[in-house]
Amino acid sequence: MLSIIKAWRDQRILRHETIDDRLWEAGLRALPMLGRLTAEELHRLRRLATLFLHHKRFMGAHGFDITAGMRLDIALQACLPILNLGLEWYDEWVTVIVYPEDFLPEHEYVDEAGVVHVERSPHSGEAWERGPVLLSWDEVNHSEGLAVHEFVHTLDMRNGQANGMPPLHADMSTKVWSQVMSAAFEALNTALDRGQTPPLDPYAATDPAEFFAVASEYFFAEPHTLCEAYPEVYGQFRAFYRQDQDTRHQRTMTDPWRKFPDGQRPRSASGE
Repeated sequence: MLSIIKAWRDQRILRHETIDDRLWEAGLRALPMLGRLTAEELHRLRRLATLFLHHKRFMGAHGFDITAGMRLDIALQACLPILNLGLEWYDEWVTVIVYPEDFLPEHEYVDEAGVVHVERSPHSGEAWERGPVLLSWDEVNHSEGLAVHEFVHTLDMRNGQANGMPPLHADMSTKVWSQVMSAAFEALNTALDRGQTPPLDPYAATDPAEFFAVASEYFFAEPHTLCEAYPEVYGQFRAFYRQDQDTRHQRTMTDPWRKFPDGQRPRSASGE
């Protein structure tokens, strides 16, 4: 019964709320990774983004004015990971707070000696259990995948504290997931310890939660890199996200901008 009511509410929202066509095309141009989606997937992404924009609350920090284009850019990056999962995967939080630039959150922690420390360092994004999700627009606008990184942290935290283990589907094995992720995480740290150039951003070596988030960025923005470096991780992500980004990558290599009739390459969401 609840699913029937939800479907009815979603249809009602979609009948009365739409994303302007020009805004939608600009949003696609701003995010090259969306160029791998089929027409049917883009149709579903548009519906999902419309629902996301309806249900989530956007707030500009320090009076920052969030334009409709910014909201859509963020919504598209939020919805891509859950394209085949559903918006209910984000039902534990509501608010997205957008800063114009990096921000300085204050974190308190206790060391092994019992001494309390207060840490303040620049952040470009942060996700809290049950929200909000904090983003730096300057970084979102110039680093494709940053928003994806923060939103997949919220998937990870559906099991509680972020630890690199989101709730897996019934046909997936937690044992296999743990073995694959642990092996890749250790391999990345070993490469860094040896002074080798790592296949992923070194930030992925921080802890298992960051490895999951950074590797997820690559899964959507640079799938071929992740597939070549850590094929087993790619396989687990393919099963979890229920998407095959590398197949899409190969399909679009000859004409990655085929969906844009004027043949122009994507530009930033700000139009730069």
